[in-house]
Amino acid sequence: MPFSYPSSPVTIGEHIRKKRMELKLLQSDVAERFDVSIDCITYWENNRSNPQIKFFPKIIDFLGYNPLDFDESTLSGKIKAYRYRTGTTSSMLANLLKVDQSTVTEWESGKRLPASKHLIELEALLDNVSSRN
Repeated sequence: MPFSYPSSPVTIGEHIRKKRMELKLLQSDVAERFDVSIDCITYWENNRSNPQIKFFPKIIDFLGYNPLDFDESTLSGKIKAYRYRTGTTSSMLANLLKVDQSTVTEWESGKRLPASKHLIELEALLDNVSSRN
C-alpha cells in the first residue's frame, strides 16, 4: 500500500481512505457512490471537513461497519447510534417526536431524560432500527 494508506484509521476520513485504497477505487468512484463531489471526498480524507450525518448510512454501508463508537448501554448512546445509522439529524428526530430540537440535544447529551410519553415513542423507534440491523 502507498505511504498515504492509513493502517490504523482514527478519523472518518481515514476510514474512508483506507477502504477506498483496499478496494482500489479512485476518489471519483467513492464520490459517485456517495453522490458528492470529488472535492468532498478529498476534504473528508484529508480531515478538512467531516461528512454530514445524512451521509453516514452510505458510509457505514461502504465500510461494512460503523466507524463511530457509541455507548449503546445508555439512552443517549442509543439515540446517537440511531441518528448516525439512519442519517437522521436532531431536527428531523425532533420533528418526528414532536419536540423541540434542543430537547433531543439534551436527551442525547444525557442532560435530560424524556418524559414517559416520549420515552415510549423513542424506545419503539430505536427498537425498530435495532431489529433491522
